[in-house]
Amino acid sequence: MLTIFAGGLLTNFLLGEPVLGALKNNQQLLLATAVWYVIFYSPFDIGYKIAKFLPIKVLLAAMKEVYSRQYFDVVVCFRVKKINDGVTHAAKVFPNGYLSMILIGTIKGNGSGFLKIMERLMRGVWTPTAVEVMQPTFPTKASIAAAIIFVLDKKTDLISAPHALVYFGICIFFVYFKLSSLLLGIHDPFIPFENLFCAIFMGGIWDSLAQTLAGKKGAAAEKGSDAVKNVISTYISATSHWLRVYSSDGSVAHTGHDNLVTNITTSVELAIG
Repeated sequence: MLTIFAGGLLTNFLLGEPVLGALKNNQQLLLATAVWYVIFYSPFDIGYKIAKFLPIKVLLAAMKEVYSRQYFDVVVCFRVKKINDGVTHAAKVFPNGYLSMILIGTIKGNGSGFLKIMERLMRGVWTPTAVEVMQPTFPTKASIAAAIIFVLDKKTDLISAPHALVYFGICIFFVYFKLSSLLLGIHDPFIPFENLFCAIFMGGIWDSLAQTLAGKKGAAAEKGSDAVKNVISTYISATSHWLRVYSSDGSVAHTGHDNLVTNITTSVELAIG
């Protein structure tokens, strides 16, 4: 029940209304209880297996986004309806609070995602990394986008299209990407736009450029160090050959040569680092 009615519970709490008001519809409570029992306690897990069967799963996913009321006379998008109702409700409490409208609409659209960590904690599973605020899923991102569009439609003149057309377009968006996630594996269409935004406005381009320049400078410095070592090595070889050829005392020349080579090598190592 905490997951099914999460949106209503959270929004009632945030708007200062009775939290248990989300559970006042007895018909919805009975339906949620029946579904819970069939999924978890039906004999041989037949309810769970039927729900996981791909054609049935696609049908249920579409019905989650779209449902009928008044004996199929009106077909509305359930999630979009909740977002729209959340924005409308928040607009009555905070007439000029655009952020509050977006927040309430988003929670109405995907309240179960925000209460997921509490629901898991009640089952004895602590997953602090699965916080919806830190790692939002596609339903949360889509709910934010839909709430922003509804706020712009209701409170500004930026959208000149009729409200019914805006509502229908958002419904098509939700249904299309819900089915795409099941059939085509497109789980989050916002990721390419997020990557582009982060690259342009969050320093992604400049960080990559700085790393590239730092790599080139490091390669140039290493190349210059190798060149110095080669020059010094050539000089040491030439000096060694000269001492061996022109010295009159071979033993003394050999000792002087070793000392000279040692001193030059030590100086080069200290200079180069």
